[in-house]
Amino acid sequence: MFRFVKILLVFSSLWLAACAGNPMLTSADQTLTAPDPNKAQVVFMRSSFVGSAINASLFEVTGEGNEFIGIMANGTKISHEVEPGEHTFMVVSEAADFMRADLQAGKTYYAMVTPRMGAWKARFSFQPLSKDGEDEFSTSSPKFGDWVAGTKLVENTPQSLQWAENNAASVSKKKEAYYTKWQAKDADEQARQSLKASDGI
Repeated sequence: MFRFVKILLVFSSLWLAACAGNPMLTSADQTLTAPDPNKAQVVFMRSSFVGSAINASLFEVTGEGNEFIGIMANGTKISHEVEPGEHTFMVVSEAADFMRADLQAGKTYYAMVTPRMGAWKARFSFQPLSKDGEDEFSTSSPKFGDWVAGTKLVENTPQSLQWAENNAASVSKKKEAYYTKWQAKDADEQARQSLKASDGI
């Protein structure tokens, strides 16, 4: 019983934080610039009316733990510059979901953060944007320009960084609970949630 109450308090904490407004700052310059030639850039975008009242937090899964990227409200985007190579990203709300990425230097990659209904509130997943025009989520889609233009570029603030520090233990528990499940998915399903090196533009 005590364990159930403890878990309930953890979920309630994340729920309140998610509904309390977004502590991110709208960037003064809304221009998406090209990455450093020796780096790769991933642009995460969120554009959906479903689950719009709930925020989602983004992390990179690293050997040392979870590197906080930012908090996504509806209608926002975050630019994240990284070393080229293989990366794993995580989106956390009521649950956690993951995306792998094989990134090339000098390239920009895009991924949508999309809601799906959970037990108590919206959960979130990644939709990597491929270059294949046949895919629903593609940089070749007529909707791509609307996704980019219709989302505001945001950046971290002392408040968002403090939120990440305060919730680090809860986020780690979410990763422990869901990462093994994600790794157990079949190769095709994992591939659908992965950015390929060739997807960069």
